[in-house]
Amino acid sequence: WKTAPTPCAILLRGETGTGKELVARAVHRNSKRAQAPFVPLNCAAINAETMLSELFGHVRGAFTGATKTREGLVRRAHRGTLFLDEVGDMPSEMQVALLRTLEERTILPVGGTRIQRTDIRIVSATNRDLEDLVRFGAFREDLLHRVNTIEIELPALRERLEDLPELTHHILARMEQPKRLHMDALPLLARHPWPGNVREL
Repeated sequence: WKTAPTPCAILLRGETGTGKELVARAVHRNSKRAQAPFVPLNCAAINAETMLSELFGHVRGAFTGATKTREGLVRRAHRGTLFLDEVGDMPSEMQVALLRTLEERTILPVGGTRIQRTDIRIVSATNRDLEDLVRFGAFREDLLHRVNTIEIELPALRERLEDLPELTHHILARMEQPKRLHMDALPLLARHPWPGNVREL
């Protein structure tokens, strides 16, 4: 609630399954950019060969198979939020390209000659230690400063067991055939270590 109205870049840290994308979407919904797009990008899954085209788009004829001009994810997020999921797994070439975009607030589509202005807010998520990656040369320190203006730590489910009843009732109520939790089940659920966190639940 405090960070959503600000223009600052936000870094969400937490184990896998803690709900980082849900928090990112909540930040967007409660920001001044809520009417513009929320565009998620899984940095670990992006194809290295088509990375620049995915990010910045391309013009028709830029390469074999580019039969029409295509808008990239950064441009699609214009005036909205670009969510960088698994930011710690971003390839080094992508780090360089994205850093330039964040610094200059511009993009150049692949094969294009016209620079386009862009206005995006960055929300990133990671379950990795980015400072360690910086020390080992796997993540750029200047990019870390760009994506980590405000940091939000999402606790593991085992550290917030007081939320277990409400989360469980919410999940069961959303099922196709809603179910109710037996009173004897909650103590058993509370004893489980939940390595997969809320996703496992």
